[in-house]
Amino acid sequence: MFTVLRDRTYRRLFTAQVIALIGTGLATVALGLLAYDIAGAGAGSVLGTALAIKMVAYVGIAPAIGAVADRLPRRTLMVGADLTRAAVALSLPFVDQVWQVYVLVFLLQSASAAFTPTFQAVIPDVLPAERDYTQALSLSRLAYDLESLFSPALAAALLSVITYNWLFLGTVAGFLASAALVISTVLPKPTVPETPRTGGACAKATAGTRLFFVIPQLRALLALNLAVAAASAMVTVNSVVYVRDGLGLDAADVSLALGAYGAGSMIVALLLPRVLDRVSDRAVMLSGALLLTLVFGGLGAVTAAGSGGWRWPALLLTWAGFGAACSMVLTPTGRLIRRSAPPGERAQAFAAQFSLSHSCWLLTYPLAGWLGATAGLQSAVVALGVITLVAGLLAVRLWPPKEQTPVEHEHTDLHNDHPHLVDAIQVQGGWRHSHGHLADGLHAHR
Repeated sequence: MFTVLRDRTYRRLFTAQVIALIGTGLATVALGLLAYDIAGAGAGSVLGTALAIKMVAYVGIAPAIGAVADRLPRRTLMVGADLTRAAVALSLPFVDQVWQVYVLVFLLQSASAAFTPTFQAVIPDVLPAERDYTQALSLSRLAYDLESLFSPALAAALLSVITYNWLFLGTVAGFLASAALVISTVLPKPTVPETPRTGGACAKATAGTRLFFVIPQLRALLALNLAVAAASAMVTVNSVVYVRDGLGLDAADVSLALGAYGAGSMIVALLLPRVLDRVSDRAVMLSGALLLTLVFGGLGAVTAAGSGGWRWPALLLTWAGFGAACSMVLTPTGRLIRRSAPPGERAQAFAAQFSLSHSCWLLTYPLAGWLGATAGLQSAVVALGVITLVAGLLAVRLWPPKEQTPVEHEHTDLHNDHPHLVDAIQVQGGWRHSHGHLADGLHAHR
């Protein structure tokens, strides 16, 4: 997997991503402590509202950025987002009102909504070979999981010698380092759409979303996003309730439970590059969605049991199962979008995936919290488990097996350095290769 880091451009971009993730993790810890200083016992409400603002920014800003992404240099867009995030992080230690926190969080997450889809759309151009790109996706998944484990530990170590306000400076340093790495990297030119999109700003902002409703496998991805959101919301929102109230364990055990989720995800991310050499994306992703339903069944048994020392290891195993199943769905997602969307529309497609997936979390996060608090954890397990089951079955129906059957065909109307021809063999009069069905302008009649 790590051989892909030999590519100098990707190595710098991946390092920028990791540093920015660590900075974001430090900011998350510091923001919670800042909210407590400002609001005291109401800090939970402040953080809950901030989380909702984050999701609204992700859902609303990403498509707008996707609409103009083809007009702006990608490096300029990414560096501008990093500098904006650094400026916001530098301002956070000086706020003393709740509304100021909300405004700065919206700006911070809007910049992230600009950076992340642009970064995701760049990588397929940096690593055009599918095997390399698959390894990059697994590394990215691994980076996210390691950040969730490493950042809190680093923050705890730093807080033993400094106050939390200094953590924001670590965030600033992370974003500035990320910007410097992106500036020092020469990015490949983006692919120009074969047929430029026309229409107003609204049409361009929704171009990526429309792809998700036209292409069968992307319609299935919409359902898979909902299944993953239901499971991850259960873990994120209710871990502390299970560990502290349900099992009567310490606060440190909450981190252990979240670590089990991350460990399950990392193990799968490490294994998937070899698995995807032999098994289709469809088989892996749909299996992951259906596995989520089985894990919800196990969680229901743990929740229904009133006592027993077995419940703690069972909860850890359940959380690890959630992490593994979510990784089975999330890790190949970039491959699916890369194969499904026309090369010139990848930026819009990745922006749409960013927005639509977070729309699912915007639904499941409050649902997991509200049901758990008012109707009990068992009701939350049943409701989110049913959502996961329905979403998984819908994905199976929307993504027929024939969409993954490779079809050999020739292209006679593409220039020799077209990105779609990376794995093609030159023949008389054109290029020949095979892949699954693509509902785009390059394959309209195939």
